[in-house]
Amino acid sequence: MSTLINPNLPLKGRGTPLNPVNRFEPLKIDVDPDWLDYEEAKPVPTTYYVDTTRTILSKNDSPDIPFTHGLNPYRGCEHGCVYCYARPTHEYYGLSSGLDFETKIVVKLEAPKLLDETFRDPKWQPQVIALSGNTDCYQLAERKLQITRRCLEVFLQYRNPVGMITKNALVVRDLDILQQLAAYDLVAVSVSITTLDNQLCRRLEPRTSAPEKRLEAIEKLAAAGIPTGVNVAPLIPGLTDHELPAILAAAAARGASGAGFIMLRLPHAVKELFSTWLQQHYPDRVKKVLHAIQEMRGGHLNDPRFGSRFRGDGERVEAIQQLFDMTCKKLGLNEKRRHLTTRYFRRNEQGDLFE
Repeated sequence: MSTLINPNLPLKGRGTPLNPVNRFEPLKIDVDPDWLDYEEAKPVPTTYYVDTTRTILSKNDSPDIPFTHGLNPYRGCEHGCVYCYARPTHEYYGLSSGLDFETKIVVKLEAPKLLDETFRDPKWQPQVIALSGNTDCYQLAERKLQITRRCLEVFLQYRNPVGMITKNALVVRDLDILQQLAAYDLVAVSVSITTLDNQLCRRLEPRTSAPEKRLEAIEKLAAAGIPTGVNVAPLIPGLTDHELPAILAAAAARGASGAGFIMLRLPHAVKELFSTWLQQHYPDRVKKVLHAIQEMRGGHLNDPRFGSRFRGDGERVEAIQQLFDMTCKKLGLNEKRRHLTTRYFRRNEQGDLFE
């Protein structure tokens, strides 16, 4: 008999016990559950793999994304956020969007070196790079590997601007570099906060920093003179949308100067993962939440159209937008936007002689 994780029960420390079928796989094997011997208590370890890519920047031409190049030091994310829109990217590597995404992490140890080579290339036109844009650049492995920190050192050396987004308080470890970048208007940091409810956070995003730790990170970043914003994302209708004013107020009180929000996205297998998670943790809210999502997604659980996928449509979305705008105005958020600059970019340190 096979020994498998029980998909009907939450897995401690993980966002999901499921491993949905890879949408690119031509075959699917269905096993009679009566032949399975579930082992529910055994924790699932994280396995790390070294990425051997020879280029480090990903490029997009999506009309609703405000940057062209992104840098992701890690593929997969141990934070385990069950709703993560990046989960389906793991399927390109023959893995699953589910448990594989949060337990099989690919690390780009050569990222700083490859970034240095990119900036030295005369073909590179200095511009803002997003760090990360897909998976979190401050996930658990970063504490030891310091790939993100070493990439920030390269950004500083060449003075190329970088926009950062994370939901991990580990970002404050790099205050020394971020302050130097900020002195040249080369960095802005956005901290994502989904909920202020610790219990909900532990279920929804099991290995992220606690909400209070993220607020403390905002406070430390802002106090250090680093342009800092809060990203209320994802906003989950029927589950977390009522927290929007409180999250904005808490972030503003800690020094955040900007704010944004993104509605929940459920591409591909993430629909199954999130629906199962709801049934496991909040069975009394399943219909309410899923119907609310369908209401803003044209009757579906996901709408991939450009311009709509981050925001949604309908009266519910309009009401949330009005609440967001009104709250930001009241709190003084988004009044002044600091624009990152490329004017200080340099190919090498010899430029210092002429400053």
